[in-house]
Amino acid sequence: MKDIPIGAKGRFGLEVTSQHLASQFKDPMLPPVFATPMMILAMENAALNAIRAYLEPGESAVGTVVDVRHLAATPAGQRVTAYAEVTHVEGRRIVFAVSARDETEEIGKGMHERMVVDLARIEKRLEAKRAQSRANRKSES
Repeated sequence: MKDIPIGAKGRFGLEVTSQHLASQFKDPMLPPVFATPMMILAMENAALNAIRAYLEPGESAVGTVVDVRHLAATPAGQRVTAYAEVTHVEGRRIVFAVSARDETEEIGKGMHERMVVDLARIEKRLEAKRAQSRANRKSES
């Protein structure tokens, strides 16, 4: 990992469609508005975009903390843009101030944290976990 500067910025945008609505993938009783998990997804992608240029081949950064408020509803058809700015770096841990806006107003803000990881090491851990899961299932049958 290269040194990540405080103040590095990223953004991520999307047009709100039916697949992003709370009423479509959570509960049909909810109003047809942009879902909070989708806003978080946009914020996480903005954060990753802020540091992408500082990652070495074979590295990525996974989300570890999300602390955000969803402040306003957004209907389908509007564009949402999420923003992230690096506020703190401690080793492989990166903290971001995140926010999101639709075409009218700020719709969310908060803090997000990511950890730089070695993808090969993660894959080894996942394979060990899959093997353990297969062994557990076999012993249960």
